[in-house]
Amino acid sequence: MSELDNLHEAEGKEDKKSSIKKTTKEDVSNETASKERKTVDVAKNETTEDVDKTEAIVDETVINESKETSEDVATESKKDEDDNDEVNNEIDGSTSNAEEADKTENNVDETVIEQSKETSEATATVSKKEDDDNDEVINEIDDSNAEDAEDEGHKDRHTIEVKDYDTMSLDALTIELEKLVKNEKVQAIKSHVEQINSEFKSKFQSLLDEKKEEFLSDGGNEIDFYYSSPVQKKFKTVYKEYRTKLHEHYKSLEQNLKQNLADKLEIIEELKGLINVEENINTTYKHFKELQERWRNTGPIPRDKYNNAWNSYHHHVEMFYDFLHLNRDLRDLDFKHNLDQKLKIIERAEELAKDDNVLRAFRELQELHKMWKEELGPVDREHREEIWNRFKASTKIINEKRQLYFSEIDKIYEKNLEHKLEIISKIEEIGQEETSSHNSWQKKIKEVEALRDAFFNAGKVPAKVNEETWSKFKDAVRTFNKKKNAFYKGLKKEQYKNLQKKLELIQIAEDNKDNEDIPTTIALMKKIQSDWKKIGHVPRKDSDKIWKQFKSACNHFFDKLHASKNAATKIEIEAFQQKNTLLDSIKDLKLTGDKDNDLSIIKKLISDWKTIGRVPNDKRYIEGKFNKALDELFSELKMDRNEVELIKFENKLEVLSNEDDNQNLDHERSFIRKKIDEIKAQINQLENNLQFFTNVDDDNPLVKEVHNNIKNHKDSLKLWKTKLSKIKELY
Repeated sequence: MSELDNLHEAEGKEDKKSSIKKTTKEDVSNETASKERKTVDVAKNETTEDVDKTEAIVDETVINESKETSEDVATESKKDEDDNDEVNNEIDGSTSNAEEADKTENNVDETVIEQSKETSEATATVSKKEDDDNDEVINEIDDSNAEDAEDEGHKDRHTIEVKDYDTMSLDALTIELEKLVKNEKVQAIKSHVEQINSEFKSKFQSLLDEKKEEFLSDGGNEIDFYYSSPVQKKFKTVYKEYRTKLHEHYKSLEQNLKQNLADKLEIIEELKGLINVEENINTTYKHFKELQERWRNTGPIPRDKYNNAWNSYHHHVEMFYDFLHLNRDLRDLDFKHNLDQKLKIIERAEELAKDDNVLRAFRELQELHKMWKEELGPVDREHREEIWNRFKASTKIINEKRQLYFSEIDKIYEKNLEHKLEIISKIEEIGQEETSSHNSWQKKIKEVEALRDAFFNAGKVPAKVNEETWSKFKDAVRTFNKKKNAFYKGLKKEQYKNLQKKLELIQIAEDNKDNEDIPTTIALMKKIQSDWKKIGHVPRKDSDKIWKQFKSACNHFFDKLHASKNAATKIEIEAFQQKNTLLDSIKDLKLTGDKDNDLSIIKKLISDWKTIGRVPNDKRYIEGKFNKALDELFSELKMDRNEVELIKFENKLEVLSNEDDNQNLDHERSFIRKKIDEIKAQINQLENNLQFFTNVDDDNPLVKEVHNNIKNHKDSLKLWKTKLSKIKELY
């Protein structure tokens, strides 16, 4: 019995080495245990019920423990002897065939051997690559879980939407940052805030460069440049609030992490003390369960200590299960419980492998791996490899779908890159064009602004070229802005010269607004008004101010002039009477019927009317009566309407040009220009309407009417343009 006792004592320590020779039951007892796991759908009370069940059988198990072990060892010894006899018989029987076997082996084709070797190596390489890929994704999952384990709120980052920050304006970025800091856990928005901060810095720096270029182009010194904006101040305030919250969180977390680490290390030490303890196995097992529960309930620890602490804990749990192998019923209950829960995890993973939302599936897969690793213990050896391979197979499918998803995203990013490079190229082309007018530059500025908006809305590009692409964009815009600012810098110099010229005209107007030499002053005022129009633009900040000064001085003179002329003079009254007489004679005039002769008569009447001269301002309505009388005469001549209009218009222009100022003449010119614009718009509208009659014959009444209207409007447009050219001759 002493030999059996020695074997019994060594069985727990050497179980792994002799696992090939031991029975299936002993293999299970030597199973390397993983950490006990608490699943989502199994309550904590389940473990307690398992312990209660084991307590009911533990006494009987301990009584039979030694007896079963002795019988197993004796059986094993007898089996070994039988195996040895069988082996010896096989050796004796095979000796006679050894030479023949050797000859056969020598005849094996070396090529076949080499091909077999190459095939094996290739298969091994593919298999190793697949294993490496699986290991890589599992390591990625473990690292992510370790990061989340340090701070439970950190995993919320997966549920917070990552928006297209590169398309947002400075104001939008600030608002988005403020929302995140206000509504989300500070530790969960780190990556979001970093992206927002990076985009804000890049865009604000671009704005800063533009403002600096403008400052320098205006003649400022670089050392004096300073620019700040309300949105920048707001962003800094919110970002500072985020940094403060984050610091306070990690400061508090650090203290908790250290204490939790100390607590878990203490649990590991207590686990060590359970091995070979001399007490009732039921008491020891209950203590072991309590330690597992304490481990689960202990909070997070530093991520750099996570794997080491878990491995140490896992190792000592295995050691305890090795110690517990004598009590198979207790261990088998745990194995069965763990197998059931791991099968549920596998089933869920297989469901996720069919989910089209690959990112969501992968995030849940991470949780499943965490549950598998941290919350569940080992299973029977006969199931271990099978269920792990099954779990890995689902993990592989989900990861492959995830990699395919990111591959498609990369293709989109590549297309975005192509689009952005095209935009940059267009900006560079615009920047290289030579432009010498304000209107042309304004057109280019609008084009570049549209391209800038298109660039910001083009979407993300591959991370490896993001900085390079942004740099190219900034360089293209900066080059354009330099040329633009150089142009306007030269333009501003010219505008300052124009400002000085207009200030001189204002001074002349101010000096002569009370001049009593009316004829001379009228000529002078008209001349400086004409000169004012010929002078180009002045700085915008001065434009309204100096125009009001100039207008005020001129109006002062002409208002006085008009006031003095409002009273009717004797000559003007006589002129009114003469025009009344002439108007009465026109009413009684009978035309001869000879067109040329009658036209000469009418022109003579017009000449006589002009010769009479001005009438009092309050009697100028007589001009309208005269024009109406002329209309009746011209209607009898059956002349071309446009020709008649021009004759009447020339008469009107002569009257306007003889007035003391150009105010009425200016009004007439403005009226004609407005009329031309209206007619053009009407023609465009009619021509657009014709497009709706593409399938209608030209002889259709509606189509004919539209064509006639277009022709009439074009004739009218020609007349008004002629009037405009005649009035321009007077300036």
